[in-house]
Amino acid sequence: MSMENRRPQLNLAELHQLKWLIGGLLALISAWTVVYMDVEAWLLLVLATVAIPVVTVRPGLTMRVPRLAHRLAFPILLSVFAIDMAGHWREPLPPVIRLALMLVLYRVITPRKRRDDLQIIVLGLFLVVVGGVVSVSIVFAAQIVVFTACALLFLLVITLVDGMESEPTLAGETGGWMQVEWRRLAQRLRECVDWRVAVLGGLLFAGVVGLSAVLFMAIPRFELGNSLFLDRLITSHAKTGFSENIQFGDVVDIQRDTSVALSVDVSDRSQMPAQLYWRMLVLDEYSKGSFRMSAAAKFSLDRVSAQNARVQGDAPLSARTPVWTFYVETGTSRFLPLLGAFNEIGFEGEKEVAFNRDTGLVMLRQTPSKMLAYRVEGMQSGPSLKLPEKGGEIRLNDKSELKLPSLTELVLHTDEKVKLAAWVAEIGAPPGSAPEFARSASRWLAKRHAYSLQSSIGSGPADSDPLVRWVDSAEPGHCELFAGAFTLLARTAGYPTRVALGFKGGSWNARSENITVRNSDAHAWCEVYDKAAGAWLRVDPTPGAAAVGDSANAPQGEAVLARIRDDSWAARFESLRVFWYRRIVNFDQQSQVRLVHNAKKLADERLREFKKTLREKLEALKAWIASPWDARRVAAWGLSAAAVVFGVVGWRLAGRGAWLRWRSGRMRGGPDPVRREAGRWLRKISDSGSVMADLDGVRAELENLRYGPSAKWPEPTGVFRRAKRTLARRRR
Repeated sequence: MSMENRRPQLNLAELHQLKWLIGGLLALISAWTVVYMDVEAWLLLVLATVAIPVVTVRPGLTMRVPRLAHRLAFPILLSVFAIDMAGHWREPLPPVIRLALMLVLYRVITPRKRRDDLQIIVLGLFLVVVGGVVSVSIVFAAQIVVFTACALLFLLVITLVDGMESEPTLAGETGGWMQVEWRRLAQRLRECVDWRVAVLGGLLFAGVVGLSAVLFMAIPRFELGNSLFLDRLITSHAKTGFSENIQFGDVVDIQRDTSVALSVDVSDRSQMPAQLYWRMLVLDEYSKGSFRMSAAAKFSLDRVSAQNARVQGDAPLSARTPVWTFYVETGTSRFLPLLGAFNEIGFEGEKEVAFNRDTGLVMLRQTPSKMLAYRVEGMQSGPSLKLPEKGGEIRLNDKSELKLPSLTELVLHTDEKVKLAAWVAEIGAPPGSAPEFARSASRWLAKRHAYSLQSSIGSGPADSDPLVRWVDSAEPGHCELFAGAFTLLARTAGYPTRVALGFKGGSWNARSENITVRNSDAHAWCEVYDKAAGAWLRVDPTPGAAAVGDSANAPQGEAVLARIRDDSWAARFESLRVFWYRRIVNFDQQSQVRLVHNAKKLADERLREFKKTLREKLEALKAWIASPWDARRVAAWGLSAAAVVFGVVGWRLAGRGAWLRWRSGRMRGGPDPVRREAGRWLRKISDSGSVMADLDGVRAELENLRYGPSAKWPEPTGVFRRAKRTLARRRR
């Protein structure tokens, strides 16, 4: 009779099906790590995304692969890897990742032995860990937890299969388990799983994860500047398109992307500037519709590159100057976004960085392959930049030299220069004043052209300048066209001018209290040299922007944050990314001490609030007890007490029995609650050691509830109540 109530178990075929399903899920989790790595493996990812679910749902397809394909698989994979490595020998990590992805895909679409199942775990763990180390993405945290849970469950099922098999065999040779009915398998899992054990295991796993997180926060941290050397084996490419050469329309393409480009923390929110122009690079040379960084400017930037953990600037440092912390997303650009001149930039470890004092640009040797964090102290954010006017020559060696552009010369046809001169005369700005010319020229451009991301350049001869054609037309334009047109007009008027690229604005995340700048905030503006002020003036000729600097009455500090505040659900999700960068990726000992201090402060505040609330409740209770007890109050309390007594007695007499019968009628698998309760009372009677005759009747009723058919059951509540009274009487 005991076999009737024994929990059912999965057979060998069902265990094989479960193992196959978990293996496919594990492989799919591993394959998707390439999404947040800058590795060209999209074809493999698409193939894995399609093939793995199909083969997992229909495992019989693996038996249709010819034996010749299995024999040639290893030589083909090795040849592909060798060719891939030969073409990318400077960056060995991407070919290795692609090889691991191919091996995972191959192991999933072919019958597997036990060692093949273990290879899926090893290969998947390699992909997940490498993806996390290289990209430091927040997705890694969730992915490694899910991967670990699936891997542990996978190992458990592998162990159960090995225990039930007489000897290791190929999965394809174990019989007809490949004819899977997934709905029936799900029903069998529901019947066989002990949910109490499953919940307990889940709680234990969650406890281990939580304890690991606490230890991670508490144990002193050491800087691993080389990221296990993995970031040196892969080179990322700029996703924003901000590079030394830009064509018209490149910034517009960036603006169509709404993903996060960088997040910024500021230590003093009251110092927030009215306008946020995140300056990344300047382009000083123009030719046929393309602005670029001149060869001389590139050389002057590259030649000062060196390994540094800190870059010293020229701006003074004052007591009220805030500290800015930048978190630049993977592959944004190798040029660092800054508001202006700075006193010092600090990195978490040594970086190969170049700083050109003539242009104020800071550039890394290559685009970071993972999130880049750096702190800036003494950063100025005004509309002017105290930098020298570029010009002259740069000597390469004793025999050769490069000439810097004068920023007033234009390589155009004579008729095009005549048109520009006529337009400058039409603008009518007083000579010798760069700010006045900037305001007048910006208004003149806004009258001739509307703003639009959908822009076209007027038609004309093939050898004509496209920017001059656009100015001559009435077509709308985007920020690049306005910045380029202003540059041509200002240079014609004799003012040194260049194009600046970066981001404008951003949103204030009210949850994580940081500035979020997206790729859609990409912008182009100009910098014109004002000889009277001895500084470069920021000029934004795009309609709707302040032409020169900030307005005199423009709000600053908290007023700026209120204007750009973002409390949407997207901002709430982005706050998790910022928390990940602050507390995990960029977590140093200083942050560690601050976190412990904040946790202690929060605990003290909660304890004080609890004590205060408890005192208030006790005082309210005392006052209530001390208040007069009239007939209405006594009657209300009497009725409440009677309701409680009636509820307790009713539950004991009939409620619990009805609840047990209702649960028993809804059971589709697992132990019946009535039978389980009857077994508990039978064990109590057996443990009491009593052999009195008055227990025989109760024992018989309990055995009927435990082992008999439910149609012939006596009333369970009465049987359990009699068993309780009889045991109590015998003990007395």
